[in-house]
Amino acid sequence: MTTAGDGPWLDDAAGRLVRPYTISNGRTRPTAALDLLSQVRATGSTPLGPLGPEHAQALGLCRSAVPVAEVAAHLRLPAAVTKVLLSDLVDCGALTTKPPAHHHNPTDRSLLEAVLDGLRRQL
Repeated sequence: MTTAGDGPWLDDAAGRLVRPYTISNGRTRPTAALDLLSQVRATGSTPLGPLGPEHAQALGLCRSAVPVAEVAAHLRLPAAVTKVLLSDLVDCGALTTKPPAHHHNPTDRSLLEAVLDGLRRQL
């Protein structure tokens, strides 16, 4: 187990020792309209006010446009918590958001084929 000064509070057997709802201050709904395929990107503006370490990590991941699902995976947080963190950054002007190109029809065949191709390349 690591100590507070060594990095994130993780226990090899138990995982993260800080519960997700404490990271989002108990909030469960984001203020910005985000779904898992929404693209978020850093604006370069410095956020006003204090932000938690997870906010800083998320902002660092968004130097280029990245989907919300990918940010959640890198942060190892539930998508709902990640959406709240990202919406905080959108609200303070540190991130911009763009709906996915296929947001009108998420079952579009070309989208599903692109996802399948991407998954095959990863394997």
